[in-house]
Amino acid sequence: EVTLTRERYRVPRLPFSRLSDSDLAFFERMMPGRVVTDPEELKPFNVDWLKSVQGCSKLMLKPQTTAEVSQILRYCYERNLAVNPQGGNTGLVGGSVPVFDEIILSTFLMNQIISFDKVSGILVCQAGCILEKLNEYLEEQGFVMPLDLGAKGSCHIGGNVATNAGGLQLLRYGSLRGTVLGLEVVLADGSALDCLTSLRKDNTGYDLKQLFIGSEGTLGVITAVSILCPQKPQAVNLAFLGCQNFSKVLETFTTCRAMLGEILSACEFMDEKCMELVERHLKLSSPVTGSPFYVLIETSGSNSTHDKEKLNNFLEQVMTSGLVTDGTVATDDKKIKTLWSLRERITEALTHDGYVYKYDISLPVGKLYDLVTDMRARLGQSAKNVVGYGHLGDGNLHLNITTESYSHSLLDAIEPFVYEWTARYKGSISAEHGLGFKKKQFIQYSKPSEAVVLMQRFKAMLDPKGILNPYKVLPASS
Repeated sequence: EVTLTRERYRVPRLPFSRLSDSDLAFFERMMPGRVVTDPEELKPFNVDWLKSVQGCSKLMLKPQTTAEVSQILRYCYERNLAVNPQGGNTGLVGGSVPVFDEIILSTFLMNQIISFDKVSGILVCQAGCILEKLNEYLEEQGFVMPLDLGAKGSCHIGGNVATNAGGLQLLRYGSLRGTVLGLEVVLADGSALDCLTSLRKDNTGYDLKQLFIGSEGTLGVITAVSILCPQKPQAVNLAFLGCQNFSKVLETFTTCRAMLGEILSACEFMDEKCMELVERHLKLSSPVTGSPFYVLIETSGSNSTHDKEKLNNFLEQVMTSGLVTDGTVATDDKKIKTLWSLRERITEALTHDGYVYKYDISLPVGKLYDLVTDMRARLGQSAKNVVGYGHLGDGNLHLNITTESYSHSLLDAIEPFVYEWTARYKGSISAEHGLGFKKKQFIQYSKPSEAVVLMQRFKAMLDPKGILNPYKVLPASS
């Protein structure tokens, strides 16, 4: 069952052309066998991963090269046909599926690694490479990707860059705005912009790639990426700890930053409700139980003896001071993976619990859990579960509310309250998921009107006909 959010937002279809037989004939001639028109085959690409929004595209194109993407967009621009760029379709804000009948431009077949430099650690690859596959390739060479997220098995690097995906290792490696060195992008009119530089430092003029990182396919279609990859850590340790309240979670985080310093690579938290759902729906079991909060701390370094000593000192400190009441440590790969899955698979567990209302918020770390507490009190019995988890290291809360099925009145109780609350503490209404279709009309809670107007001007300049991923990211300009 898909909830058609476009009815709620009363979005009218813009005056784009409709697909004709001659359009289909053109694409068939251009890329025979890579044109999908069968409604059954198109179904999964018209619905988002959460099954919360659904489009009705009648055509999906699967280019293999930048030249083909150029040809497609040049044609669509002339014909005024709207286009929805799509990677792994793992987005959580309805940005990766059509709203109406936009043509789906899939990067699925653009999965070639172009080059990798073992001295500098710079990888150049096509946009359709799957994150996990890239990581496997790099690990063989002694490197890793600078980002890691739950959807790694199906998300594409182009989509990661287009949404400026954050993930589990941002604390250590920073955001894609820092690790992406260059991009190749095709603009709305089909012209290709080759800024695929592999330089760490390049101060010549405006940094155009930043415009496309996080633009969610509305300003151009990313076709290739140049990205700086760190060396694979020699020693990885994971501590999974139980805390009695959120202020102890915060103190544990402050202590781990001070004591673990340069080897700290992730610091995540989850509440006991998350753990219950992961155990109930996915049958995973945790070695640490009976705490209201759990903290997962990962260290990655080059010297296992040194790292273990640091971690042990930290654990001794937090246990003796009463910040942590229970915990376990993993040093071998298998146990590390098992513990990580308790955190990484929360999203999946939530989808088994019913309909999910998802919020991805940045807040001052001290305020992180207050929103969950306030939302729980506000919704009372009308919600099945209200849970909070996320990236403690960078102040990113994932607030999730589940119910048996979608309800208008519950959504009205949540929105705009959740955004007003966030704005009051100068947070961001989207820390890492983007705005997509579902949050675009709430942008004013995080950005001043002058900034939104400037964004609309960029959009109008780069995509004058508005054919790229329409109805997403920005509110309609008045």
